[in-house]
Amino acid sequence: MNIIPSDLIAPLFNPATFAERGKVDELLAAVRRDYPLVRAEVPGYDPHWIVCRHADIQEVSRQNELFHNADRSATVIPQMGEALVREFTGGDYNLFRSLVQLDGEDHKQHRRVLFQALGSQSVARLADSVRATASAQLDTLRAAGGELDWAKAVAAPYPLRVVLDVIGVPRADHARMLELTQWLFSWADPDLCRPGTDPSHPEQQPRTWKIVFDEFDEYFSALIAARRREPRDDLATLLANAEVNGAAMEHSRAISYFAILATAGHDSTAHTTATAMWTLAEQPALLAQLKAEPTLVPKFVEEAIRWTTPVKHFVRHATVDCTLAGEKIARGDRLYLSYPSGNRDEAEFEQPFTFRLDRQRNRHVGFGYGGHVCLGQHLARLEMCALWETLLPALSAVEMSGPGQLIASEFVSGPKSVPIRYRLT
Repeated sequence: MNIIPSDLIAPLFNPATFAERGKVDELLAAVRRDYPLVRAEVPGYDPHWIVCRHADIQEVSRQNELFHNADRSATVIPQMGEALVREFTGGDYNLFRSLVQLDGEDHKQHRRVLFQALGSQSVARLADSVRATASAQLDTLRAAGGELDWAKAVAAPYPLRVVLDVIGVPRADHARMLELTQWLFSWADPDLCRPGTDPSHPEQQPRTWKIVFDEFDEYFSALIAARRREPRDDLATLLANAEVNGAAMEHSRAISYFAILATAGHDSTAHTTATAMWTLAEQPALLAQLKAEPTLVPKFVEEAIRWTTPVKHFVRHATVDCTLAGEKIARGDRLYLSYPSGNRDEAEFEQPFTFRLDRQRNRHVGFGYGGHVCLGQHLARLEMCALWETLLPALSAVEMSGPGQLIASEFVSGPKSVPIRYRLT
């Protein structure tokens, strides 16, 4: 069996690698070229097949019965960390049981709870309120007087407000939700992690997850009780009163559902929005093109999603012996789906390392693919289109005013700092 050299692939399991601009793209280009589907044996981790080609990622993602999410951890975790999760849960491999960590009919039933509420038609009815929130970001730019950190001042708080308003989380609690999101997804970043975290210790990741889950449990248990007493027109009411297979949703799954909405629901959009501005600040021709052709905004958003790919991976598990791209996969084998690699695959994308607004076919996997495709994709697209349609007419020039910084995270990440200098009309 062919095995990828550990010194080549080990950085992909290290959060710090994702904080080095261009490092991951360089690494994955070499993997696609020389080891398109082989096993990785990284010390401290179970073996994983590295699935790096766009076609193979789609092939795995569309076969949800053959490749499960939840039999083991749905994300990369050290062996020591996985053992600690099982200790916390009494044997379960997952602390959270959100849509990401469910399979089969169980997944379908839970997905249906919010499928209509987050469908394209329902989301379209939110356009006016989303655009109002987008307009407030233009006020932020005007008040800042020509210079600010886009990632911190706009890219993070804007989708946070949109999503938490839709859920029904009071605005007084938004800052706490952002902090918990950063602890969860950026557990190894020195600027965003939970105070006292030492990323060099493998057990820190699951310990942080447990702390965050418990915080969410306390907060959303109270919200569930409140919405059962006094229903409102929000997602919290739908979740609090949801039934799955004729019974109330199991408590830990309800908390996990709230948690994924309140974290992934805004975090990936924030990273894409931050990256999009970073790109505009470095490529003035793009800004000029967008201002000349505002109808290109949806294409700009799709290319920004591909370019950023905020979710870096998920792990699937083979349920039976099978074959993928000519390789024999054994039952129980783990498969690491590398979305950044799929979105830079030369076989799928012409000039994949160029940000292009003229792509006629942009089948990126930035929202995943298949039955587990992101439930919030329509809201995310609306948010981003509304923001750029609001800002671009007023933005006459922008440039970086200092070095941008990326988050150290191997799971969900993007820019944590995008200092810009800009001019408004």
